[in-house]
Amino acid sequence: MLAKTISKIFFLGMLASSALLSSCKEEKIGEVEDIPGLGGDTWVPGPVDKWILDSMTTPYNISAKYKWDQFEFGNITKTLVPPDEAQVIPLLRTITKAWTIPYVQEAGKVFYNKFSPKFFILSGSNEYNAEGSVTLGTAEGGRKVVLFGVNLFKIKGMQGYNAAEDSSFVKDWFLHTIHHEFGHILHQTVLYPVEYKNITKSLYQGGNWINWSNEDARRDGFVTAYSSLNFDEDFVEMIAMMLTEGKAGFDKIVNSIPEGTSPRGVTKAQAQASLRQKEAIVVAYYKNTWNIDFYSLQKRVRGSMNQLF
Repeated sequence: MLAKTISKIFFLGMLASSALLSSCKEEKIGEVEDIPGLGGDTWVPGPVDKWILDSMTTPYNISAKYKWDQFEFGNITKTLVPPDEAQVIPLLRTITKAWTIPYVQEAGKVFYNKFSPKFFILSGSNEYNAEGSVTLGTAEGGRKVVLFGVNLFKIKGMQGYNAAEDSSFVKDWFLHTIHHEFGHILHQTVLYPVEYKNITKSLYQGGNWINWSNEDARRDGFVTAYSSLNFDEDFVEMIAMMLTEGKAGFDKIVNSIPEGTSPRGVTKAQAQASLRQKEAIVVAYYKNTWNIDFYSLQKRVRGSMNQLF
């Protein structure tokens, strides 16, 4: 009895499926070109697109995507918002002045065009992480850089600009991020000297860096708390801090380490010596690997930043 019932249901199901398949064959979908979305989003190019083409794409083969596409970001579950289009040109112009031009002037256009990332993705809002940190930017394969917090960007000449607050924010957020990510591209192309890893080898914090302040980290010989995450982050944080702070600013950081011994047993003299050793390796790496005078590059970056702020 049960077997017959199953057979009957199966037979009726087959009939229904046949009818469905038959009706599908008769339905016409029209021309493929008329299906919206298959060709990607399109829009009439405006002033922002022209500026990107003239100032970034044509001279440096770099593109920037500011039209919203959530799938361009690593985690589509994060709550993000599109960038305000009025922010795009001022932000990209600032990056060009304080990153692109100094490198081109110091290392040449061939070097810059070869190693610079080719695609910028802009998010209007920040990306917040579960442990309490904020993602400033990401780089993928040395070709794509994502920048967050675009709608918070303000620089001299923009409405509501506050020199005391906004200049530090732009320096520490956007310019630090792009120099940090470019540092990754360089060391992933040619690794920095292995001696760098021995300077503060036993003091790296891993994920516990989030519980440190920059001042705490410097007492152990790290330029920022984040630089204590691992060797690679330490190296590029040194690059970013030395370039965006300038020589005087970096010297001030080293000299600000207080007297005494850190909770992990590092003296002031040891911490300062560690930072100076790291500085020397960064400078030598740029010279020996890329034939770039780091201190001259540093001066160019800070000169551009001083004009912007």
